[in-house]
Amino acid sequence: MKYTIQGETLPVVICELEEGEKIITEGGGMAWMSPNMKMETIGGGIGKVFGRAMSGDTLFQNIYTAEGSGGMISIASSFPGSIKAFEITPGNTMIMQKSAFLAAQSGVELSVHFQKKLGSGFFGGEGFIMQKVSGSGIAFAEFDGHVVEYELETGQQIVIDTGHLAAMSESCQMDIQTVPGLKNKFLGGEGLFNTVVTGPGKIWLQTMPVSNMAKALLPYIPTTNR
Repeated sequence: MKYTIQGETLPVVICELEEGEKIITEGGGMAWMSPNMKMETIGGGIGKVFGRAMSGDTLFQNIYTAEGSGGMISIASSFPGSIKAFEITPGNTMIMQKSAFLAAQSGVELSVHFQKKLGSGFFGGEGFIMQKVSGSGIAFAEFDGHVVEYELETGQQIVIDTGHLAAMSESCQMDIQTVPGLKNKFLGGEGLFNTVVTGPGKIWLQTMPVSNMAKALLPYIPTTNR
């Protein structure tokens, strides 16, 4: 499969598939495609459907196959931000925020990832339930705003404001810490908790979580519509 990611704040990934090659997308993800792309909707059983719903993905997924010759399909992001491609291998499993998964080659598997520490789920902003992307192949994910990447050494930590963690290597550990000092907590405007990620591994941070954008727009929405 060949692909290009086009667009800046409203990106789209355009994939060129060889004959017989397949790509999996979440429901409603396709923007445009060549006429020879055959679609098949899959659920995968009650457990998998329920797991996808819990992790913020759609209940069903679509498999597109290029029939008769090479084909083309594009998948657009659903929010202003970035699309990133990840090479998934048995030794390179990714943990992503809810609803990040966009599409992947057929050898990639999407499942639910539960945070081991309850605190990091309930207070860390990324949620107790995240998405786990494993298997083998290229996976595409959509993140909010611009994305900044860091590689953490063993034991190296980074403190992240709530909601800015987009994805991390499975080898990273995520926890929370309270903001020190009562004045900092209640007057500093940064909330009560920060997310702390410890290496080794890579992390991807997003500059504009959708929750932050919603808060910024709230004062401009008429009270009758709230």
